[in-house]
Amino acid sequence: MQSLTISQAAREAGMGVETIRFYERKGLIAQPPRPISGGARDYGGNTLWRLKFISGAKKLGFSLAEIADLLVLRTAPNAGCEAFQARARVKRDDIQGRIEGLTRMRSVLDKLIEACPGRGEIRQCSIVDAIEGKETD
Repeated sequence: MQSLTISQAAREAGMGVETIRFYERKGLIAQPPRPISGGARDYGGNTLWRLKFISGAKKLGFSLAEIADLLVLRTAPNAGCEAFQARARVKRDDIQGRIEGLTRMRSVLDKLIEACPGRGEIRQCSIVDAIEGKETD
């Protein structure tokens, strides 16, 4: 097993040193003990694995709270795929809801842009009216 400093682990995991320190403060990883003989802490082995797991889960859109739950599941002796699949389905549904909400916002903005004259006085701007909650014709 390779011994890694925090900066080496950060590079291996594709994140910054401050991100690792943040994960330590949040309890997602434990700060490795300082060697009795002195020197740098060892961020290799299980710590590096956890950092890569966190990074992979973040890329899939999981929040830090969700990642903490996934880490517990991943290290639980009796956990199975169904637990991960269930959490992935919940995350996918959440993402789908956000996509639908953003699509609705885009549609409203498209209509406002179409209705806005694009020049003239600000009181003629349908976008400003919508932001201010005024009724538009």
